[in-house]
Amino acid sequence: MNIRQFINLFSALCMGVIIAFSGSGINSLTAQAQIPVNITTESFVALAVEKTGDSVVRIDTEKVITRSIEPMFEDPFFRQFFGDGFRNSMTQERKVTGLGSGFIVDSRGIILTNAHVVSDADKVTVTLKDGRIFEGEVKGTDVITDLAVIKVNSQGQNLPVATLGDSSQVKVGDWAIAVGNPLGLDNTVTLGIISTLHRSSSEVGIFDKRIDFLQTDAAINPGNSGGPLLNAQGEVIGINTAIRADAMGIGFAIPINKVKQLQTILAEGKEVPHPSIGIQMVKVTPELARENNRDANATFLIPEVEGVLVVRVLPETPAEKGGIRRADVILKVNNQIIKDANQLQQLVENSGINQSLKFSILRGEQKLDLNITTAQLR
Repeated sequence: MNIRQFINLFSALCMGVIIAFSGSGINSLTAQAQIPVNITTESFVALAVEKTGDSVVRIDTEKVITRSIEPMFEDPFFRQFFGDGFRNSMTQERKVTGLGSGFIVDSRGIILTNAHVVSDADKVTVTLKDGRIFEGEVKGTDVITDLAVIKVNSQGQNLPVATLGDSSQVKVGDWAIAVGNPLGLDNTVTLGIISTLHRSSSEVGIFDKRIDFLQTDAAINPGNSGGPLLNAQGEVIGINTAIRADAMGIGFAIPINKVKQLQTILAEGKEVPHPSIGIQMVKVTPELARENNRDANATFLIPEVEGVLVVRVLPETPAEKGGIRRADVILKVNNQIIKDANQLQQLVENSGINQSLKFSILRGEQKLDLNITTAQLR
């Protein structure tokens, strides 16, 4: 080894020692900085479920369906000879069962769930996590918001109650914990985050509902319906609903603040008010209108403005009685500019039943003001 090779080897060894000691110091400092201040062996999910999990119930339903044994009994020619009495005697009853979830909100036995879990049920059975079983009575349902209240007779027994949170404080990215009985697998917990707020039912493709959902990537499957969606503190921020069978990787929950508004009404068996004017509508912009108007096969011409286009007026509704027509564009309601269908629906929903609203519309090139009185949605 010559002198030059020795110097190069010595320099490399020195640099390796320096790097090793420097790296060790940096790693030690980094490791020290990353150590959590409070270390616990129990996860926040376990603590949240421990707080509320005992209040989550399994809901089993039964209903009896009667049908004809033989389709030919429905044939008018057959009935001409044998009569309806013979047809009615040749029927078969079939028992259909269902499964869902719910949670107790009052120690006296008040339970919240989805309307689609208990609608038309002849028998409702409620099973607690600790194995206690009660017969449930459906006190009220509202199909439009997919909410229902069940009452059980606790007979003086102590029933665990869920803590309700505030869904107005929920933010995108917050933890979301779904608890329920998906696919019949009792006491199942799934974890995700809140992925979107205020997801309207029309955006989801559920046009017979009026809800702004919380959207989550926590797994929600059939059987989860009616169970609670919890935040990291174990408070209920929503009611899970599995009404989109094709939803992959996303689920929806009814915000708990909406539930609070309707809980007492449903528990008393009253009808939930849903103001309506009776139109089918869609957002329109000048660009969309021009595209339609250039089409030689267009059903009708649309005013080239921004607003809400009336696609259909339902018969015997406030809109028909008030003079609204198909192809009208709604520009304002009570002098408030209308930009999309969700905004208009929310405005009508918040107005109340039997309230007069001033609609400013454009019909062709003619501007009109019409007074429309809201009515209960049917």
